[in-house]
Amino acid sequence: MAETEHASITFHGGAGTVTGANFLLETSGHKFLIDCGLFQGGKIVEDKNREPFPYDPASIDALFVTHAHLDHVGRIPKLVREGFHGVIYSTPPTRDIAELILTDSLGVMEKEAKAGHKPLLYHETDISAAMNLWQARDYGEKLALGGASICFRDAGHILGSAMIEVSAAGKKIVFTGDLGNSPSPLLPDIELVTDADYLVMESVYGDRAHEGTKERRDKLEDVIENTMRAGGTLMIPAFSIERTQELLYEIEQMTAEGRIPEVPIYLDSPLAIQVTAVYKKYEPFFNQRVADPDLIRDGLFNFRNLKKTLSTEESKAIPPAGRKVIIAGSGMSNGGRILHHEKRYLADPKNTLLLIGYQSAGSLGRLLQEGATSVKILGEPVAVRAKVLTLTGYSAHGDRDGLLDFVSRTADVVRRVYVAMGEPRASLFLAQRIRDYLGLEAIVPRAGEKFVLD
Repeated sequence: MAETEHASITFHGGAGTVTGANFLLETSGHKFLIDCGLFQGGKIVEDKNREPFPYDPASIDALFVTHAHLDHVGRIPKLVREGFHGVIYSTPPTRDIAELILTDSLGVMEKEAKAGHKPLLYHETDISAAMNLWQARDYGEKLALGGASICFRDAGHILGSAMIEVSAAGKKIVFTGDLGNSPSPLLPDIELVTDADYLVMESVYGDRAHEGTKERRDKLEDVIENTMRAGGTLMIPAFSIERTQELLYEIEQMTAEGRIPEVPIYLDSPLAIQVTAVYKKYEPFFNQRVADPDLIRDGLFNFRNLKKTLSTEESKAIPPAGRKVIIAGSGMSNGGRILHHEKRYLADPKNTLLLIGYQSAGSLGRLLQEGATSVKILGEPVAVRAKVLTLTGYSAHGDRDGLLDFVSRTADVVRRVYVAMGEPRASLFLAQRIRDYLGLEAIVPRAGEKFVLD
């Protein structure tokens, strides 16, 4: 590929915000999208999902998906509905999980559309059409498209998560998607990148540090023990993908080792239960520690005090009294069954709400995290007397030190780093650290901004 040929990146989502990842890469007369996610975090933000795409979906040659979280895949059926007919590429687990999460989100959207008297963003037929366009590729498998060579690298974020590595116009461009918080209880470490000319990277925790591996496990143990000692209920709003599976794995080990009391553990999320089944299907994608027969006694995600409440009736039948742990979606308390539990248990000081993932601005989870003493849940005021704790070590995102270390591995050759997929404060903080510590050009793009890669 001649050096005179140009490539460009336009930031149509994931710029100035954590959500809505959607990057347009143009090179050699071809157009590729990286991710097509939902904007999340409040009515004004979510209304952006209804706006027309700022490009012609029919003109896009291919869509590459980094992973199956809704803020990276949630507008794909809309893209197809509005004319996209190219190929969608991802790893095999991402394809399977994306189908589950898109179907699940449609059910939520149908309720919201009916309540707000608005048309649906997409329909079930659009999900089916998207899945018919979807092809799976393994990590490291080279794909030649329009003069570009493209492959997936392990991002260590959730099962099947990938960085998109594009070699085109004489340049290597790496879109990190979301980078993992290695070492993970379940997944291999992030694959190192040492030869990128341009990086488009996330910055969700670009200004914060997480607890270490041992510290996060000890803190989880303490929270469980203290809540059970008080005779209370521990509520964990968990993202259905990765966080839930990591928690189940850790709790299984703690129970088997006698480190926590053997109390009922309710997995109260149909989506999480379905995703956990996908995890079991793809055990070869896990790290070697998970395969250790001395650690897994009854089979992965299958221990005797784990109770999976798939139906609404089973969820309602969870006893209100007695010691227990409830893991339920959604992770930011902006929907799902966790709302019913928070409404029931937040007023009792014996209980605990443990936040283990990122809480976006405007979400109920963020309000609780910031110390609200009263919140409105399902239309009713609820006093907050339960303990509200945050444990960031189980975040599936790398922290500021992990992100800086990732960039440092390619610092000798990288020409520019685009810091995206974070709140402005986090993105600006990380970009400045990259400049100060590594002496690199780091830019925080604005929404809609286009950059020519020279």
